[in-house]
Amino acid sequence: MTDSAAARGVAILGATGSIGTSTLDVIARHPSHYRATAFSACRDVDGMEALCRRFQPDLAAMADAGAAAALHARLADLDGVDVLSGEAGLVAAASMSGADTVVAGIVGAAGLAPCLAAVEAGKRVLVANKEALVVAGDLIMSAARRSGALLLPIDSEHNAIFQCLPPQAATLDDAGVERLVLTASGGPFRDRDPATLASVTVKEACAHPNWSMGRKISVDSATMMNKGLELIEACRFFGASAGQVDVLVHPQSLVHALVQYRDGSTLAQMGNPDMRTPIANALAWPERIAAGVKPLDLLAAGRLDFSAPDGGRFPCLALARAALDAGHGATAALNGANEVAVGAFLNGELRFDRIAGVIEETLSAMDGEPENRLEALIDHEQLARREATASLKRWSH
Repeated sequence: MTDSAAARGVAILGATGSIGTSTLDVIARHPSHYRATAFSACRDVDGMEALCRRFQPDLAAMADAGAAAALHARLADLDGVDVLSGEAGLVAAASMSGADTVVAGIVGAAGLAPCLAAVEAGKRVLVANKEALVVAGDLIMSAARRSGALLLPIDSEHNAIFQCLPPQAATLDDAGVERLVLTASGGPFRDRDPATLASVTVKEACAHPNWSMGRKISVDSATMMNKGLELIEACRFFGASAGQVDVLVHPQSLVHALVQYRDGSTLAQMGNPDMRTPIANALAWPERIAAGVKPLDLLAAGRLDFSAPDGGRFPCLALARAALDAGHGATAALNGANEVAVGAFLNGELRFDRIAGVIEETLSAMDGEPENRLEALIDHEQLARREATASLKRWSH
């Protein structure tokens, strides 16, 4: 980015989480190019107060009304920060006129409405919220075409695919692409005896070998549901069929994705496992800026290993593929059931090895395909959550 460029306003949804933290680290390295104009969080009042005092945004939104009230009281001495609450506050942060860039980093279904609001407002939307495309992919992509919003992926794998595709191609076929390959670390249990997974602790499941992530995403990585959600997201973001997307286990997490072309070429995007790289890429695209990430040292890495995922060890990956084949209703249900099951595991109410069972049972109980409207898709996902909660009673004994 040139020195003469005006500072771009950036709204960060999920500002106190890992994506928000990484984004603010990049922004802080380029204060003349970017300004954080809006933040959102759920309940982390301490974290939000610290961010507001450091970055002086115009707006701070808390999903929880009580947290918003507490934040408002704490910021009474700070002029110019408007504190809002609830989904309306999140939507206001996502669509505010002072930000032309929105980082959609809220984990889970709570990020759906603000992500769609940013898209409908025609923003440059940096998508980290997998659930937005898993639950409402067609809706969001259609809204982007109508509004002219620029959607840029910041999941490391999808950003890697984006970097390997020619920018001018409208479709994968136009680009001469045959296959997309997502890589997965395999998480902390890729070599663990499956017979011992019943005794997995929360601490073990959240100890990702390569990446620093939130607890829910870390558990998703351990079950490989994270990769299942990414597979669905890749199909909807890039217009790929399910048969065009493969998954490979790559323990080093240095090759983030590969794109195979019909002429026999395979392009790969590589780098150290650090979310600041895809975030910086999307913030500055089509230019490049420093992200604070060390360059990849292949001599130090020594080797790159790849293998097919073990279906017996990672049944969630097959569940995600089946849901993708079944349609938006099934992927919405998959997302809701997974959030319930993972939440139960994190709360000590469900064994790790039973997460997939709750999800599969929930999907089997769901009937019908909802209308392609946000409200209908959210209602369907909420129904799946209720089914999964009922299923927990059978699986937790």
